[in-house]
Amino acid sequence: MSTHIPLRGSTAGRQYAGWEPCAVAMEGLGNRVLADQRVPVAGGAELHADVYVPRAPGRYPAVVSFGGYATERATAGIPAGSNEIGSPPVFTDRGYCPVVVERRGMGRSTGEQVMFFDPQDVDDHEAVIAWAAEQPWCNGEVVLFGTSYYAVSQLSVAARKPPALRALFCNEVSTDLWRHLVHFAGVPAWFFVSLWMGGNYTQENYDERLSPDRRALLSQVTNGPLHPLLERLVHHRVSGMFESFESATPVEFMRRIYAHWMFDEKTRAQATIPEGPTATLGEVEVPFTVVQNLGYFNLHQFGCYDLVANAGTPADSRWLILAPPAFDLPVYSWQGEALAFFDHVLRGTDNGYAEQPHVRYWVEGAERFDTATAFPPAGGEVRRLHLGPPDEDATTCRLSREARAEGSGSWVAVPLGLPQLGGLDEVAHQVLAFDLPVEEDTRLAGPVTARLTYSCNEIDSYVVARLSRLDAAGECHQLSLGAIRPASRTEEEGRSTPLEIAIDAGLREPLVPDEPVVLRFSLTPGPTLLRPGDTLRLELASRVDLLRADPSEGYAQFDMPVPPYPCRNTVHFGGDSWIEVTEVPLPAP
Repeated sequence: MSTHIPLRGSTAGRQYAGWEPCAVAMEGLGNRVLADQRVPVAGGAELHADVYVPRAPGRYPAVVSFGGYATERATAGIPAGSNEIGSPPVFTDRGYCPVVVERRGMGRSTGEQVMFFDPQDVDDHEAVIAWAAEQPWCNGEVVLFGTSYYAVSQLSVAARKPPALRALFCNEVSTDLWRHLVHFAGVPAWFFVSLWMGGNYTQENYDERLSPDRRALLSQVTNGPLHPLLERLVHHRVSGMFESFESATPVEFMRRIYAHWMFDEKTRAQATIPEGPTATLGEVEVPFTVVQNLGYFNLHQFGCYDLVANAGTPADSRWLILAPPAFDLPVYSWQGEALAFFDHVLRGTDNGYAEQPHVRYWVEGAERFDTATAFPPAGGEVRRLHLGPPDEDATTCRLSREARAEGSGSWVAVPLGLPQLGGLDEVAHQVLAFDLPVEEDTRLAGPVTARLTYSCNEIDSYVVARLSRLDAAGECHQLSLGAIRPASRTEEEGRSTPLEIAIDAGLREPLVPDEPVVLRFSLTPGPTLLRPGDTLRLELASRVDLLRADPSEGYAQFDMPVPPYPCRNTVHFGGDSWIEVTEVPLPAP
């Protein structure tokens, strides 16, 4: 069935990482929709798919996006949490056929739902790839595209090596689902999972039906001249949107999953969510580009490094892009980059992609993409910055390249939600800050690691660390965040990568009050250019909401239900506590 109203496309957001292609394989091919296609899968179920094809007759590669959501709003331009498949007319105009699929039991798909990312989902995804390759509008070649859920689902099916699969382009990916998605830094991801389920799995989400014409009509409004205004409204109201999602009521099936995740599954062995693609990344051999939004913290942050470090894809066929912080719905970013990549891989187009460096990373402070052959970039040197007491005339503690005098600094932890006495922060600080004045141009790019000698007067707490750049005017520019639950501090060496210290959150060893222990954990990478007059600042606290940036500023960072007890946390100086950053050579002028 084709619509009578044309679907309006959009390329809002950043499309390329520091370049633009010099050629395209095809363009100007138009768009039409083949709505409500049925994809047969095992057990007699049928998956619902909307297929978008060029108006120009022919056979073209399919672009499959397999997600865990109803897709009624996916192409209407509405800022829904699941609108992460790009804009189909942008792809059809260039000679590609998006295939947007709903998993079993979602939307118009039949069958019974199972746990997210279950092997049955992978079976179904594999069946969709085979189905798409055989359709009369497809030339037999299939690629994968999408953000978040639509990204994570790509890796497990790619490890199966479907014959028709040629490449994948994933944006904001997780690989270890228990650690990266459900149980972050030792605690359940209460706030994120609440808003994710409330935003996507209410009965209304299941029951909503929009005709292709209505979706196309909505796209004429949302993707037209009013889009910048809509985008500003979304950014202005995003925190309120999150709160409304958190207070919604998902269907019972999802509430039961939520209860198990939050209350019962305290170890990896107890987890009902599959491990995810991390264990099979070595079987992924097709070319890929992976994009990571540096504005994320406790979601989708370390999966890209796991993929790049462990995939079986040849080194000359994988690209990593570390993108500047941006929070947008719908997600229209990176469609241009994906199309250039697909043109290069499938059509051999001489568009410049083959010459693109295999790593492009956004440098805060320089406001540009720098390039490298790997990440961390070659030639970098690890710099240890010691935590120490303040100078006599300083109001904050000091970071320094040499260990300073013995001593300690402390902050108090107030559990999230407790009423706070007026003026409490004047007598009991909840944030402890350390400053390093910058004396010469310095570029940081690579892992950021904290090693703290730490004690607490309770049996457990929570530690959040933020690294920021304070410019000469005193404005704070967040670079990276990290967190650890002190009672869960054992490293899983077999799961760690050069960018992430994986912590076994299921192994818990209560603190002995006031007895120091060593906490070693990763902060998210935050490439930056520091200039004279800037200050590099490290802050320690026990609540994410005290240090995280707001989604309206381009960051997706979610509160955590910690710390568990009111307590005082202490970090010990004298060469016992430091952070490590990677300093890389400045580019030639």
